[in-house]
Amino acid sequence: MFQSLQPLPPDPILGLSAAFKADSNPNKIDLGIGVYKDEQGNTPVMKAVKQAEEIILKSQATKSYVGPTGAVDYNETIARLVLGEKLFDRLGKRRATVQTPGGCGGLRLAAEFIGKANPDATVWVSDPTWANHKPLLGSAGLSFNSYPYYDYETHSVNFDGMLKTLQQVPKGDLVLLHGCCHNPSGADLSPAQWDAVRDAALQQGFTVFIDLAYQGMGTGLDEDVYGVRLLAEALPELIVVSSCSKNFGLYRERTGAVTLICDSDEACATASTLLAAAARANYSMPPDHGAAVVQLIMNTPELRQVWNEELTGIRERINSLRSIFVQRLREAGIKRDFSFIENEKGMFSFLGVDADQINTLIEKYGIYLVNSSRINVASINDSNIEYLINSLAEVLAD
Repeated sequence: MFQSLQPLPPDPILGLSAAFKADSNPNKIDLGIGVYKDEQGNTPVMKAVKQAEEIILKSQATKSYVGPTGAVDYNETIARLVLGEKLFDRLGKRRATVQTPGGCGGLRLAAEFIGKANPDATVWVSDPTWANHKPLLGSAGLSFNSYPYYDYETHSVNFDGMLKTLQQVPKGDLVLLHGCCHNPSGADLSPAQWDAVRDAALQQGFTVFIDLAYQGMGTGLDEDVYGVRLLAEALPELIVVSSCSKNFGLYRERTGAVTLICDSDEACATASTLLAAAARANYSMPPDHGAAVVQLIMNTPELRQVWNEELTGIRERINSLRSIFVQRLREAGIKRDFSFIENEKGMFSFLGVDADQINTLIEKYGIYLVNSSRINVASINDSNIEYLINSLAEVLAD
């Protein structure tokens, strides 16, 4: 049976990472991998996480299962972080949150739930969107359409085109939005644009589905969920998938959640049983360690302060890197306008170079970026920025 199988091409980002590791160029730079890196090029364990792990190691008395829907206290903690205390209280039993194996597990669980709720639904995704959205959701049998999002000419959100399309989305379909720090573009919706999305959703009756992977990495913990909270308060139904991979640095611990908001307490109770059944059928029980760490940090004032200060430092470093990168490009005499990078949020931006220039950067200079020209700004640091700027200057001069 196995002899009939044909090999699949490598994942474009993971394949790029493998090529980077094999490259012998001492000046090589990996701008493709989507994890936060500090000034030394490492993805560190956050101090608050280390402290929480030490407490858990000493106090944990069991390794028993936590149940298909995860730890109740973790679920409540995440719901409060995403929604804020006032909205959390106001929604009451119209809201249900389920722990998942990372944001990816949350997306897949949400897809299973959507398939049960409306198997004929189409999910509308931004053009462009995160490369793994379609594989994760499509593997559960969902179909897709797209709405315009990023204007490659102006390096900004094509909101007129986006809104025009959303005003045609039929009731019963879903619109997948990035909560903040849009991946791959870094171009986010403004509060006024979120307001217009709310109005379109109310008018058309489509269901909004939000992927919230970077809360706290853009402008601030509360600022980054303006759109989530606006829609949670205004719409009868909402799906939010959130991740702790980035803002807690828990990449390998696979810590995430799905939050549902329904139009009634009764509907939410029913929906919760479907989520629990989907979790049981897919992975049975979520991993506990990352969720226990998050729960302890968020419910311990001293640890929460340490975490918040460290997350603030990460966010400010990324935003500062954007400004420094644009300034250094300008100082190098590069005539192309890269000022848009300074205005974007999160770790990612499109560099805007073409396929030939990308190949030259990789093959000649050992500077690795994906074929869309998306770069991870957090991969830039004091030790590699001069080489990066000089390489870009040579490539763009050709």
